[in-house]
Amino acid sequence: MSHYIIYFNQQWVGDHSPEWFAGRGPLANAVVDDMKDAGVLVFAAGVDEDDDRAFTADATGGTPVVTPGSFAPTEQRIGGLTIIDVAGDDDAKAWARRVAEACGWPQEVRRVE
Repeated sequence: MSHYIIYFNQQWVGDHSPEWFAGRGPLANAVVDDMKDAGVLVFAAGVDEDDDRAFTADATGGTPVVTPGSFAPTEQRIGGLTIIDVAGDDDAKAWARRVAEACGWPQEVRRVE
C-alpha cells in the first residue's frame, strides 16, 4: 500500500454562490464516507484560509524561530487535502476523480514517500 495526497489550492475553487457551495458539502462528505468504508482514508480536512492565523517555523538561521504569518507571499495556497492509503496510482486516480467531481474544482495528486 502507498500513501497519496489529494489536494487543491484555494485559488482553483473559483467564484460560486453560497447555494452552490452548500450543494457540494454533502457530495464531498459522501466521498469521504466511502473512503472510510473502503478503509483507505488516512486524513481529510480543509485548511484555514485566514493568513492572520498562520505562522512559520524557520531554522535556516541556526536557531529555530517561529513568526506570525506565511513564510513567503504567494498567490496560491493549499485549500484542503485528503491523504489515502491505496494499492497504487490507479486507485489514487480513481479516488481523485471522485473528489474532484464532488468538490467541483481540480485536485492534484502526489505519492507521499
